[in-house]
Amino acid sequence: MTFSGFPDEGLVFYEGLEADNSKSYWTEHRHLYDQHVRGPMQALADELAPEFGTPKLFRPYRDVRFSHDKTPYKTHQGAVLHPEGQGVGSMYVQVSADGLQVSGGCWRLQPDQVERYRRAVDDDLRGPRLAAEVERLRSGGWSIDGDRLVRTPRGYAADHPRLALLQHKSLYASQAWEPADWLQEPTVLERVRDAFRQLTALNRWLADNVGATTAPPDRRR
Repeated sequence: MTFSGFPDEGLVFYEGLEADNSKSYWTEHRHLYDQHVRGPMQALADELAPEFGTPKLFRPYRDVRFSHDKTPYKTHQGAVLHPEGQGVGSMYVQVSADGLQVSGGCWRLQPDQVERYRRAVDDDLRGPRLAAEVERLRSGGWSIDGDRLVRTPRGYAADHPRLALLQHKSLYASQAWEPADWLQEPTVLERVRDAFRQLTALNRWLADNVGATTAPPDRRR
């Protein structure tokens, strides 16, 4: 399947799901999800894969086991692309009734990765490179997010020049566009590809300085 855009029917499907997040709505409209949401997202991810890595589409079902919100279905479709052999640093694209979102970076780090991340941020060569990259993205309209401590990490000075980065336990950049006619066109591919390329340097820094976790699988919580 060649990517040709996200049909308006897909966004309308999500508007309906937000209003009626029930099994009956899902069953009745599942064909719209498959045809106008999941199908186009898979096609987009497949076209991005040669440059940005193996794609994975997320399931539409929410994990409600530990959530107060028991609605069964996600109101967005996301896909993540991760280069083979790169321990950390991924690209993400999402479509919903709110439009299109792209992100890149790391959404969750294990304790050993957080430790390496902070050592690199503290380093007088590697730290300023990340700070400059984050500032470049922020100046270009990207939001910089991630889990953060409210206090100064243990072992670091409260007046550290990169304290804000040291407080991060994960780090990613995001940009979003509201629904518009161009979402229904093949040009979405070029817009997402260009956005991902802007995130490449951030992911490369994370891959080079943080890398994969060494924690045993049963301790990765």
